Amino acid sequence: MKNLKIWTMGEILVEIMRPKPGIPFEKTDQFLGPFPSGAPAIFIDTAARLDHEAGIIGGVGKDGFGKNVLNRLIKDGVNCNYVKMIEGKSTAVAFVSYFKDGSREFIYHVDGTPATEAHDLSKINVEVDCFHIMGCSLMFNKNFAENIILMMKKFYDNGAKVSFDPNIRKELLSGKNVRELIEPVLNVTSIFLPGIDELRLITGIENEQKAVEYTFGKYQKMEFVVLKKGRKGATVFTKNEKIDIPAYAIKEVDPTGAGDCFDAAFVCGILEGRTPLEAGKMAAIAGAMNAAAFGPMEGKISREEVEKRLNQF
Repeated sequence: MKNLKIWTMGEILVEIMRPKPGIPFEKTDQFLGPFPSGAPAIFIDTAARLDHEAGIIGGVGKDGFGKNVLNRLIKDGVNCNYVKMIEGKSTAVAFVSYFKDGSREFIYHVDGTPATEAHDLSKINVEVDCFHIMGCSLMFNKNFAENIILMMKKFYDNGAKVSFDPNIRKELLSGKNVRELIEPVLNVTSIFLPGIDELRLITGIENEQKAVEYTFGKYQKMEFVVLKKGRKGATVFTKNEKIDIPAYAIKEVDPTGAGDCFDAAFVCGILEGRTPLEAGKMAAIAGAMNAAAFGPMEGKISREEVEKRLNQF
């Protein structure tokens, strides 16, 4: 198997989570955590556990929360050489509350923390096969978004593919124009990984097939559109194919981070040269395994475990 170089840039944080559904934020009650998190961090940690060279550009505070998430990333093999650990500033935090219908609510303390500090991109010198972007990373503040897009252009100009999950969080929008934020990324994206509602929001088209066709027509670098449908599985589209991926059956404990793990496994599978069906099944397995554990990146994902389940799926 080719050893791939997969990188990302974005928020690194810890999550503090309600222990069960039905406890709203306004109620005084228990939380569990801190858990290592941040959508880009979950993605890249999964890529590392699938035995690829994986790295992240970001920042944490020089505090216990920062050590919590960095220790986990480094243990799992993520290159954190370009993660700034800043004295006197606190690591970013997200609080999560669950509802009985499966939805979630977030409170973010991210903007103004080391998680969104701009970087001197001239000092970042790594070879990259694929650069992954999470849309939420573009929504915290303008300077950080511009920094990520400049990093993307640098890697893209040097031959890297771009994968993109819009990962839209309503708590972060606050009047922002989603299309305007993500258009520079979509223009160079090869692997696009939206949810169905996100695709409809971005394209303005309700019909799934027509929205996908519009996406391929508008964005010339697009090779794959992967519609994530939660418990209903996923559908992988190429310009010539439509492949339905069934959900991988598992007892769900916590859906947080499952989509990010799905992204990582799909990107790894495609870059390894697997068929869209195989890559989609890898993704479904990784997402389900993460949902079987409590915490954003606590699923027992490994190359060996995913391959074993893939042979039975």
